[in-house]
Amino acid sequence: MNVSDAEYLMEIFMDPIAMTHYPSTKNKNETLEWINWTLGNYRDYGVGLWIVEDKQTAEFLGQCGIVPQKFEDGVTMEIGYLLKRIVWGNGYATEAALACKKYGFEEKGYSKLISLIDLKNQASINVAERIGMEREDTIHRWGKKIYMYSCFGNKFKNKENVN
Repeated sequence: MNVSDAEYLMEIFMDPIAMTHYPSTKNKNETLEWINWTLGNYRDYGVGLWIVEDKQTAEFLGQCGIVPQKFEDGVTMEIGYLLKRIVWGNGYATEAALACKKYGFEEKGYSKLISLIDLKNQASINVAERIGMEREDTIHRWGKKIYMYSCFGNKFKNKENVN
């Protein structure tokens, strides 16, 4: 992801329905801040968000990746995904999240990955469960209660298929 992706990301960030489970929509400056946050994560942690494109057409579909989440006891890596509303329900989020999971465990060597999901976001809950995550906890973050789903690297070996 880089600054040239801002216009594509704004397709999602300015859509109030796509952003239902986020604090608010994002304007261009906020989108550029988001990209800079991602670039900072690459610099500081070696991971961040990627642009998701259709394999055949290269059409922009959204973003996914691994991002650091800071907690009192340290940093835990999170699988995140956000797609254009027009492509919801086609399996792209599951495919992207599974690729992130594989990358996190096999390439980065993480022992645990999480997803932080709004209690009302059933679609993201379904994605997390399809890729083998389990609800670990309900926590308070970003001013509300959210679910923490997690999976562990030792359970991932030889399990590349979606549940």
